[in-house]
Amino acid sequence: MNEIEKLESTLFECDALVIGAGSGLSTAAGLTYSGERFQKYFFDFAEAFGIRDIYSGGFYPFPDEETLWAWWARHIYFNRYINPPKKVYVDLLSLVSGKDYFVLTTNVDHQFQRAGFDKKRLFYTQGDYGLFQTTDGKNGKTYDNQDWVMRAIEAQKFILDSNGIYQLPENGSLKMQIPSELIPKCPDDGSRVTMNLRADDTFVQDKGWYKAAKQCEDFLQTRNVLKDGKVLFLELGVGANTPGIIKYPFWQMTAQNPNAVYACLNFGEAFAPKEISGRSICINDDIGKVLKEMI
Repeated sequence: MNEIEKLESTLFECDALVIGAGSGLSTAAGLTYSGERFQKYFFDFAEAFGIRDIYSGGFYPFPDEETLWAWWARHIYFNRYINPPKKVYVDLLSLVSGKDYFVLTTNVDHQFQRAGFDKKRLFYTQGDYGLFQTTDGKNGKTYDNQDWVMRAIEAQKFILDSNGIYQLPENGSLKMQIPSELIPKCPDDGSRVTMNLRADDTFVQDKGWYKAAKQCEDFLQTRNVLKDGKVLFLELGVGANTPGIIKYPFWQMTAQNPNAVYACLNFGEAFAPKEISGRSICINDDIGKVLKEMI
């Protein structure tokens, strides 16, 4: 029995499934931050400022807020408000449908919900591209940004196609600024806003965040995940940037529970500590390919 067959068997037999997802899962789904996709939608920013990928562009010191928010409108739209090029999330859902699952993820692109995962079984720990917060975060609130994103995308001359997706205009000419009146402000007091992404101690953990955190904790407690429940910890595309959120806890909970199995799918980075190696399944391969083989 190879590792994929072992994973299929373990998934079928487990009573509870805890999924931990990192950026590698969205990469496998085609939401890449560099290369062809970056050049297609951010070519003008690359030429004007020397930005080389979407991630680093999020930290660039743009000359004014009109340019800054033009960047972020594209950054958000093409990672949060469209479906990914590949059906990896949909394939994952088809595999876990009918299972008692919960998802813990550091991803901020909302793709689990776009694929149809139950919102009550999701905990986005690091924020959401679809939310703004005040710059100091002191009011503890977040604000939906979908309407603003669509208006800011239109202001840059993207064209809505017949499927309701914004595309490049035929002449390929885009604006790199939005009108000053479109710069987003807090709807409560008109103050400056920023993205609801965990970067420092101003990150807002709003009511929705705490509700999801409690749902996650309740799942772990009621399924005997930390004792002797028959649990599969399925880690997908989690790298070394924030191992303390998913990877290390998954290792620790597997070690504590003699009936638990740890599985890691991550192209080039699938491994487990020796203490749980006998109850680990590590697959160094493309996540999308592996999931499709299992369907």
